[in-house]
Amino acid sequence: MSDVRAISLTDRATDLGFGLGWSAVRAMPDSVVDRVFRAAADRTWRKQGPSVRQLTANLSRVLPSQRLPELPDIAHEGVRRYLRYWSEVFRLPGWSQQRVNETFDLVEGVERLDDAMNAGNGAVMAITHSGNWDLAGAWGCHRYGGLVTVAERLKPESLFDRFVAYRESLGMEVLPLGDSDVLRVLARRLREGRLVCLLADRDLAHSGVPVDFFGERASMPAGPAALADLTGAPLLPVSIWYDGERTLGKIGEPLQSASLGAEGNRSERISETTQAMADAFALEIAKHPQDWHMMQRLWHADLDGDGR
Repeated sequence: MSDVRAISLTDRATDLGFGLGWSAVRAMPDSVVDRVFRAAADRTWRKQGPSVRQLTANLSRVLPSQRLPELPDIAHEGVRRYLRYWSEVFRLPGWSQQRVNETFDLVEGVERLDDAMNAGNGAVMAITHSGNWDLAGAWGCHRYGGLVTVAERLKPESLFDRFVAYRESLGMEVLPLGDSDVLRVLARRLREGRLVCLLADRDLAHSGVPVDFFGERASMPAGPAALADLTGAPLLPVSIWYDGERTLGKIGEPLQSASLGAEGNRSERISETTQAMADAFALEIAKHPQDWHMMQRLWHADLDGDGR
């Protein structure tokens, strides 16, 4: 069998698996789904595959030295919460708005977002891969009449289409990452007073801004800061975490260039604002490390071994 044929079969199997997840899981009682996904998480932890090892390595950078003895337990719980996220993704399209509202609560900063949206200039929400960001998005869609986001192109294309359809069913407008006019469309949506939500703790396009993150060099996307700078919309950092049966969220203070304000050139302002975003992310991730689903390489030292 050729490599191309093998890749094609793998892609089809992946697409089929997600399709079955969205259909079969929704037909199962919640108690059964919870047990199945928790058991799957525990099996995944025991196997110690590359993603689990990378999560553990990432968390070792996040935890202060006095908490490092807790690293295995925190990483194990992190795998459980990552699988919990997927169990909820498969069920979320069938949840009523009442259940969404009962399951998610924005415990701090809702007035910041309300003020921004009422001002008519839109808002840029910068989010980490934590908790269940899709559930938070469904809540936001109901409160603010939808939102706009960007999604990484997945392979096969049919799987990407599934995710677009899934998020559109929650009320989101989804733009593909990498399209040449994404920034222009997002800026237009902000000028229309729309809510823009962007996952911003990982530089998927490999063209981001270098930042200091937990004391080491990493890169984060320039898009959130660039959009805020271009449109005047506030850039608000978001933290999301699990708390028992519920998902909680917090919206921080608006971010901007720490020393330049409106001065300096645009590139400098974006760089400083992105660093402020990284600092805000680090503060909240440190509070809820088990909820940060970062199973990919993030720091420069991991990406190419020479610190880049």
